[in-house]
Amino acid sequence: MTDLFKYYALDWIAMMLSILAMILLGNKVKWGFTLFMLANITWILLGFLLLDSYAIVFGNIVFLITNTRGFLKWNS
Repeated sequence: MTDLFKYYALDWIAMMLSILAMILLGNKVKWGFTLFMLANITWILLGFLLLDSYAIVFGNIVFLITNTRGFLKWNS
């Protein structure tokens, strides 16, 4: 049970934000991108500070950029 919250539940929060973001975007709600960006920032912090995983950090920086682009281009 202690492993469930090994990373202070930040991994669970990031995962739930990602799932909710997918649901919102699937329903064509622009704010799904905002939730994805919050999830990306959470994964970046988690990867850098607690996991020492530069792959998670790099991947989520790329995802953060693409989600920001999607948010900005939504109405164009």
